[in-house]
Amino acid sequence: MSLLRFDDSLETVLSAETSSPFGAQSTWRQLVDLMGRGRVPANDAAIRRLRAIRGDVPPPVRAASARALAFATPPADLVAVFAEDELVVAAPVLRAANLSDAEWRTLLPRLTPAARSILRHRRDLSLEVGRALETFGSVDFVLAAPQALPPTAAGPAAEAIAKDVVAPIATVIPEPLPAIELPETIAPVSPFVSIAAVAAGLPVVAEALRQAERPVLAPPVPPVSTTRPDSSDGTFQIAELVARIDAYQRQREATPTAAPILEIQPELFAREPHQAESFRFETDANGIIRWVEGAARAPLIGLSLDLAATPGGSRVDGVAAGAFRRRAGFANARLLIDGHSDAAGQWRITGIPVFDRASGRFTGYRGTARRPRADETAEPVRETRNPAADALRQLVHELRTPTNAIAGFAEMIETQMLGPVPAAYRAHASAIRMQTSGLLAAIDDIDMAARIETHALDLRTGDVPVTPLIDRILADLTPLATLRGASLERRISDDALAILGDDRAVERLIARLMATLVASGSAGERLGVSACGDDVSVTLVFDRPAALAAYAEETLLTIDAEVELEREGAPLLGTGFALRLARNLAAELRGSLTIGDKVLTLRLPAAFSAEMEQASSN
Repeated sequence: MSLLRFDDSLETVLSAETSSPFGAQSTWRQLVDLMGRGRVPANDAAIRRLRAIRGDVPPPVRAASARALAFATPPADLVAVFAEDELVVAAPVLRAANLSDAEWRTLLPRLTPAARSILRHRRDLSLEVGRALETFGSVDFVLAAPQALPPTAAGPAAEAIAKDVVAPIATVIPEPLPAIELPETIAPVSPFVSIAAVAAGLPVVAEALRQAERPVLAPPVPPVSTTRPDSSDGTFQIAELVARIDAYQRQREATPTAAPILEIQPELFAREPHQAESFRFETDANGIIRWVEGAARAPLIGLSLDLAATPGGSRVDGVAAGAFRRRAGFANARLLIDGHSDAAGQWRITGIPVFDRASGRFTGYRGTARRPRADETAEPVRETRNPAADALRQLVHELRTPTNAIAGFAEMIETQMLGPVPAAYRAHASAIRMQTSGLLAAIDDIDMAARIETHALDLRTGDVPVTPLIDRILADLTPLATLRGASLERRISDDALAILGDDRAVERLIARLMATLVASGSAGERLGVSACGDDVSVTLVFDRPAALAAYAEETLLTIDAEVELEREGAPLLGTGFALRLARNLAAELRGSLTIGDKVLTLRLPAAFSAEMEQASSN
C-alpha cells in the first residue's frame, strides 16, 4: 500500500503560482501551516511573500488560518504578520501566541490599541510584559478626536444660507489671542481633546480666564445659578461652568483640608487575620461531614472521610479512610483544607464511630480536630509513581488488543460463521482459541500486578456470598481437574457466609488460587476447599497438592514458568507468580494468605448481615 507524502519544502511553496485567487489562498495556507508548526523557518522571503499575497486572500480564509495556529507555536515574525491584520484575524493568534519577553516588547509598539487590549486579558503573560502594556495606557485608553463634518453638497441655496448665518458671528469675534508656548511633556502624542481644551479656545472663555488670573486675596466662589443664563448678554453656560470650576479648584488648593479618616484612625478598619485552632465535627453514615463547630462551615461541610470520594483540593489520608471502611475509630489522622478561610491549612483529626442503640447500625462519626504540633505535619504523603509499573500497564494494553482480535477470528473459524471450514482448520482454530484464552488470563494477571504496584486498583466494597462463588469456580475448574485426574470437593459450614470486598477482585483471587492448585494436582488426588467464618472474617482453607508439598514457602513463591514448562495446565507465568499475586491481592482486600505445610489459608473481611448487626446491638 502506497503512502501519501506531503511536500513541506519552503522553496516549493514559494515558487507556487499565485496569479489566481485559489493559488494565493493555497500558498497562504501552506506557508502559515509550515511556519506555524516549525517545519520551515520564518525567513524574510516567506514573510514578504505572506504580506504580498495577503490582499488576494479573503478575510475568512485568513481568519481560519489564524484559528488553526491556536494549537501550534508560531514564531514572532509570523505572529507580527497576523497582528498587522484585521482584529478578527489577529485575535486568535494573539490569544494563544507564546513568545519571549523580548519578542513581546518588540511587537507591542506595532500593535493597534484593540490588539493590545486582547493581550491585557491574558493571565499567562509575565510581569515584564504587563508593565510594557501599561506604558501604552495613555494612548489606548482615550477617546478619539471629533471628526470634521464633510462639506455640504446641497448647492448654491445652502451656501447662501450659511453665509447669512456666519457673517453676523464673524463681526463680533475678536482677534485670536497670541499663541502660548506650552512646556514639553513626556506623555506620548495623543488624539484626545478634552472639553476644557475646546472651551478654552473660545474668546469668551479666554476673557473669563484672564479675569480669574488677576491677583485676589480670597476669590469668592460664585453662586451656582439654578436658572439658565440669557444668551443675549454674550455669555455661554459652558464657559461660566468652566470658570466656576477653575475658581473652586484654586480655593481648594489654598485652603488646607482635614486628613482622611482612614489615615487618622487606621485601627478602626484594619482586621487581623484569624486562624481557628480547633473544631468539632459530626458525619453521617456515608462519612460526609454534616455539622461543624469552632471553624468556618463552608470549606468543611460536605467533606468526606472516604479517600476515593474526596475531591482534589481538601483531602484526608488513608488512616481516616481505612477506619471509615471498617467502621472503626481513628486518631491523629491527617486532613488538609484548601482556601483562605480560618479553617484552611493542616489538621490532625480524631473520631469515634457512633451506632444506633436500637438497631446497631452505623450512623456516623463524632470527632475533634486540632492544628499539628511543631514536630508534626498533616499534609498527606504523596507516593511517587513507579515508571516501570506504568510502562508495564501500557504494554499490557498493547498486548490485549491484538490477542482479543486473534481469539475472535479463531472463534469465527471454529464456528464456521463465514462459511464451511475443513475439520483440520477448525481444530487449529480451536487450539489457537484455547491458547489465546490462557494468554489473555496471563495478561490480566500482569495488569492486576501493575495496578497493585501503582496503587491504581479500583475496589468497590460490597457483599460477596461465599457458597455461590465457590460453586461457580469449581464448575469452571472441573475440566482441568478431569484432565489432571484429580477430584474437587467443597466444605462450607454456613451458606449465609459473605465476604466484604469487591466482587470482581474476590472472585479473581479465589479463582486464580484454586486454578493454580488444581493445575498441580495429580491422578487420584482429592483437592478440597472449606469455608467458615465469624463476626470479623471469613476463612477459606485450600488443600495443598502433593506436587507442591516438597517446596518450602519461600521456595514455592519462586517457582517460575520455565520449571513447569512440561506440566500441562500449569499457569503461564508460573506457580510462584500466581501465588505472589494472590497474596498481594488479598492484602489489597484487607485480608491475608498463609502458606502452610498441608493447606493454604485465606482470610478476608466478613460482611455484616442483618442478623449480625441485631446480635451485636443486643
